[in-house]
Amino acid sequence: MIKKHILSIGGLAQAAGVNVETVRYYQRVGMLAQPAKPLHGIRKYGVGDVKRIRFIKRAQLLGFTLAEVSELLVLSNASSCRETQDLAESKLKSVSERIRDLTKMQDTLLQLVARCNAAEDSTSCPIIDALVGED
Repeated sequence: MIKKHILSIGGLAQAAGVNVETVRYYQRVGMLAQPAKPLHGIRKYGVGDVKRIRFIKRAQLLGFTLAEVSELLVLSNASSCRETQDLAESKLKSVSERIRDLTKMQDTLLQLVARCNAAEDSTSCPIIDALVGED
């Protein structure tokens, strides 16, 4: 159990599953507050900071950009479920479009690989020819 404010930046990074440079980056871009540094001491972080970094990382795993994560952080403080839903629906639409694009890429690659298999004795490669535009 993490006490209220007992972690150094290294301890925070380890507890949140990131590296120290990630913590510093989040501080630079305003996603994580930088605690005051006591005279002759080191900055201390707490469980809230760990939770915030984990929130950021989970949102990124869902495909949210750091700009969108910043917006989610603001919305999490405002308890605005409708705005959060709108942002999530927009991300879902974007992910669906990306999946369609990836499926098209997969289909094209499957066709190219099949052409390559069918042209084993050819002097040219059907994949290279297709990329050059000679198919």
